[in-house]
Amino acid sequence: MDYQLTAPQRVCATIALPTSKSISNRALLIAALCGGDVQVLRPALCDDTAAMIDALARDGGDINVGAAGTAMRFLTAYFATRDGVTVTLDGVERMRQRPIGVLVDALRSMGAAIDYLGEEGYPPLRIQGRKLRGGNVTMPGGVSSQFISAVMMILPTIGGGTIHLTGDLVSLPYLHMTAAVMSEMGAAVEVAGDEISVGDRYAGRDYLVEGDWSAAAPWYALAALVPGSSITLEGLVSDSIQGDSRLVELAGRLGLASRFGPQGVTIDTGGFIGCCCSSFADMTSTPDLVPSWTVLLCLLERAFRLTGVRTLRLKESDRIQALKQELLKLGYVLKEDGDDAISWHGERVAISQAPPVIDTHGDHRIAMAFAPCAVRYPGLVIKDAQVVSKSYPAYWRHLERAGFIINDLAQ
Repeated sequence: MDYQLTAPQRVCATIALPTSKSISNRALLIAALCGGDVQVLRPALCDDTAAMIDALARDGGDINVGAAGTAMRFLTAYFATRDGVTVTLDGVERMRQRPIGVLVDALRSMGAAIDYLGEEGYPPLRIQGRKLRGGNVTMPGGVSSQFISAVMMILPTIGGGTIHLTGDLVSLPYLHMTAAVMSEMGAAVEVAGDEISVGDRYAGRDYLVEGDWSAAAPWYALAALVPGSSITLEGLVSDSIQGDSRLVELAGRLGLASRFGPQGVTIDTGGFIGCCCSSFADMTSTPDLVPSWTVLLCLLERAFRLTGVRTLRLKESDRIQALKQELLKLGYVLKEDGDDAISWHGERVAISQAPPVIDTHGDHRIAMAFAPCAVRYPGLVIKDAQVVSKSYPAYWRHLERAGFIINDLAQ
């Protein structure tokens, strides 16, 4: 479906954000590893968690996780431990382009039986579950944190052990998130420098999932684009285990204050400073914020340089290329600085199509990042808008609640 958006002149809304899919999938996997009556309370209701729940209910056979990268990585480790269970794990075509060799190599070193059914190092996989051994495991730290998290979560069920990380570490907050969920569910975990020590058991405690800070990013962008608005986001906590809660600090640089209350956070635009000096940020630890923040800074005409972005090439889309292509449709020339930085310093070109038509590249983060652009570009079209179901199915309905007019061009 393709949606055409008209933004309100002022936004006054209270939005019940979805719960975190990242936390949900960790808790769901650990609950399954515990094998008992452990409950995950308020799991996210989206495509990624649906894929996880469906797969965990299976006892072998062919499993297709669609576009759920987290599910692919976590389930690879999970099924490797299921003694006597054989599965084929696959996904959409883009999933077959996302490398998984680092995780497979680590699991094989622990005794796993995993075969590639296509290109070496990529899904689909054939996994024959068996009893694995814990102990010492060495993994590179400069790849997806999901590989490391997957190994972390199975270790308590196979005798515990220590993960030694080599090279630079990326997305470190996600490892701390994994450790926090594991600890809450009764495992002993310590992340110290380049070593992660994991105990040999879970206590099997229930887990309550908090609101999703990644989903808050387009709402903070909307607040910055429509000063004088009042937006309250329910479900967010100030002491979050999510690295993307850094959004509070990033927004503060623009003069947006975050006021926390019992129900969540209210974005205060009273101190908004808009366009001013150039902006620099290292996004290594918070890659999911990059799409919304990149688009926002361009629309605010605020020069910037963001580093630590190389992992964006391996997401649901190549997000760097997607951002370059779609921002160009709005007249902004985004530059790549090597393989790990992007920047914009005021370069503009004429817009070739009005209203602009944004291709989502099959990526939920791209769709949500560009929707607030309707404030500057009335009638903006978002193609394949349904991709938001991966993490935030209610996104368009929530925008309508905030005053947006959304027309389905297929009707």
